[in-house]
Amino acid sequence: MSDFDSLTVETTDGIATVSFDDPDSRNAIDLSVADELVTAATTLGDDPDVRCIVLTHTSQFFCTGADLTTLAGDGSDTPTIRHIAGRLHEAIVQFHQTETPVVGGIDGVAAGAGFALALCPDLLVLSDEARLDFAYQRIGLTGDGGSTFFLPRLIGLRAAKELVLLDEAVTPERALDLGLANEVVATEEFDDRLSEVAADIAEGPTAALGKTMRLLTESYDRSLEEQLSAETDAIAGATKSTDYERGFAAFFGDEDAAFTGR
Repeated sequence: MSDFDSLTVETTDGIATVSFDDPDSRNAIDLSVADELVTAATTLGDDPDVRCIVLTHTSQFFCTGADLTTLAGDGSDTPTIRHIAGRLHEAIVQFHQTETPVVGGIDGVAAGAGFALALCPDLLVLSDEARLDFAYQRIGLTGDGGSTFFLPRLIGLRAAKELVLLDEAVTPERALDLGLANEVVATEEFDDRLSEVAADIAEGPTAALGKTMRLLTESYDRSLEEQLSAETDAIAGATKSTDYERGFAAFFGDEDAAFTGR
């Protein structure tokens, strides 16, 4: 894995943890950070030894959106914004399309592009100190980072419009109620719980899990007949895996399957 300036990437026991790690900027995104996210997402998503990707942070801020200190605040920012958004969106696509399960973990502020990044993992764990902020409208900008794609799919169109129009920070409890988060834990338990969730997933048949995540995601763009055909192809293909052999044997045996993700 390449050396990074604003991210840390550590892989242990098949779990690759990608952490925003630039507290001086409050983990804001400029072009170099967006490039690092693309590299991390692409490299880890293609690594057969990575069975779960965790997207999180090391300081009190998950990600506070674009680094406004690099901008002028007028029309001269157009090419810069377009370039940063383009690279960020490439990273979002890579995290979204990978067949490696992705878990998000936030124990602080996620605003703007950070809010968008919180929406793309397969599963999201929040601490009770987390805060999610759409925030784009506060500087007269529109949402990016896939926020306008993921938000209505997660919480419904009416609720998504309300969240944007009323410009209210989303508390962990409301995020849970809306369906933005899967669970909320006390901040002192956050690191342990995030590790536990990632480990549970990484020990499973992650190739099958990843393909199932993709089937769920792509179901929005298919008819029932198309989805059933995709399911047939996926389940037939999965019979060629080592995990299927191990799972099948365990079903008729006395011990749990030791899945390999292959």
